Amino acid sequence: MNILAIGDVVGVPGCEYLRRRLPTIKKINKVDFCIVNGENSAAGNGITPQSADYLFESGVDVITTGNHCYRRREIYDRLDSDRNIIRPYNYYPSNPGKGFTVADMGSVKIGIINLSGNAFMEGSNPFVAADEVLKQLDDCRIVLCDFHAEATGEKRALGFYLDGRISALFGTHTHVQTADEQILPGGTGYITDLGMVGVVQSVLGVEPQNVITKLKTGMPARFENNEGECMLNACLFEIDKSSGKTTAVERINIRG
Repeated sequence: MNILAIGDVVGVPGCEYLRRRLPTIKKINKVDFCIVNGENSAAGNGITPQSADYLFESGVDVITTGNHCYRRREIYDRLDSDRNIIRPYNYYPSNPGKGFTVADMGSVKIGIINLSGNAFMEGSNPFVAADEVLKQLDDCRIVLCDFHAEATGEKRALGFYLDGRISALFGTHTHVQTADEQILPGGTGYITDLGMVGVVQSVLGVEPQNVITKLKTGMPARFENNEGECMLNACLFEIDKSSGKTTAVERINIRG
């Protein structure tokens, strides 16, 4: 089974570029299932019902999120009602949404987990949370985890902690694709960060001067999505349906 995981989609440019590129990527790579991090898919940041629908209509099966998932209040009800949009499991249980979902593909069930890191982020201990949520996915032969985290070391550590217990772990949040795609010793596919779908000449998809002003002056600045040539960062995991283990990993980086 070929599973495509795509990095944080940033703003309108990212959404539009994803729509243009995704059908061809799925066809060429014979993709069976597609996951995208959509927490920055709305203009500016956050996710709205409109940006979520745009991603689904573009060919996405499940949307994961992260620390910006509650930026837009209009998404709250949708987080509660739509099983295909998930937020980090290790947020407060009282928060809108849920931290995992299950996709029944007929021949196999796929469990998708969303976790948040602790370093420079919010959320309870992701290692403890992972143990807890896995107990609820016993009937899923394939289990995937989007670990939305800042620190490389934390992502690597969770990857090894879950090695052999899940099919693949992919990091999101930094918007910078890492070149360490691999299969861990226990058969878990891994990449520290998928990267993003957004404008190449930007600061993580944002107009550079907005970020420079904030960092230089220490004053609030309105972040706006930059325009121009875009890129799409993703990772393709080939997973054996019988064992649930990853048999091949391919990093994808498309520009222009």
